[in-house]
Amino acid sequence: MNWNQHRILVTGATGIVGSWVVKRLLAEKASVVCFIRDWDPRSELIRSGDVFKTTVVNGRLEHFPDVERAVNEHEIDTVIHLGAQTIVGTAFRNPWPTLEANIRGAYNLLEACRLHRDLVRRIVVASSDKAYGHPQTLPYTEDMPLVGRHPYDVSKSCADLLAAMYAETYGMPIAVARCGNIYGGGDLNWSRIVPGTIRSAHFGQRPVLRSDGRFIRDYIFVADIVEAYLRLAEHAERPDVRGHAFNFSPQSRVSVLDITNLILRIMERPDLEPVILDNAQGEIRDQYLDASKARRILQWTPAHSLDDGLLRTVAWYREFFAHPAATAGFQPLPAPPNPNP
Repeated sequence: MNWNQHRILVTGATGIVGSWVVKRLLAEKASVVCFIRDWDPRSELIRSGDVFKTTVVNGRLEHFPDVERAVNEHEIDTVIHLGAQTIVGTAFRNPWPTLEANIRGAYNLLEACRLHRDLVRRIVVASSDKAYGHPQTLPYTEDMPLVGRHPYDVSKSCADLLAAMYAETYGMPIAVARCGNIYGGGDLNWSRIVPGTIRSAHFGQRPVLRSDGRFIRDYIFVADIVEAYLRLAEHAERPDVRGHAFNFSPQSRVSVLDITNLILRIMERPDLEPVILDNAQGEIRDQYLDASKARRILQWTPAHSLDDGLLRTVAWYREFFAHPAATAGFQPLPAPPNPNP
């Protein structure tokens, strides 16, 4: 697809995925409009200077006029909706802002696209494996019900169902992406296991695990999910894609403790034994996805192994931490609590 002929709205453009989606679209010579709530100079979008090659709309997904203006005034034909409150712990502590951003934000955006369906030709909505809720069987397949129970999980179940409703009722070209834990350079949410472990190792501290370390996940490198989103957008008008959800996964199962130790080995700090708190709240224990539908219909497969993706990720953070301007105000983390005083 020749993206240089399209005007693309990316919500959540300062996040890890949004930053790399924008970078890829700019490389394809697309006209990119970034919908941004907060200006974070450490985000990859801004730090790299990519933001200055785009049009920026400042606003909140919860405020319909902001969203409608972005779609209408900038004559958007493609929407990649990544904007959300994405941290499970944040949602658990205070669910209301998460529900507002993730549910109201989703239907505001989809309604703006419906009102301007003469402009908008394709929409990709980022869902999550969390939308499936607690598993009865694994791996998750797309025909399983969406039964989130905790605040973040419910918000993704609802957004996912809203996308299906707009596609079914109004015939809109919407496709939904469900994936597991995305990792890569540019993730500044240090509570997540990959950037948190890298940051701890960089400062010579033991990484801290909220869980018992045995939770199972699949981890997908950000470049692979960027390719997945663009492939979904390219084919969103096809009958076998329109209104459908697709799982994206490398289909490799890794425990939290295993990925932590792999990062420590890559960073040559195997001496930093993880601190296991075992006090995770509102988190599903085991999750992994079946991505055979994406392989069959979209011919999508991940291009990066876990080792390769982590090597690239660690290299990005080493460069990031090497620049004082990027890390201004950063302090070494406080010593982790001793779970067995």
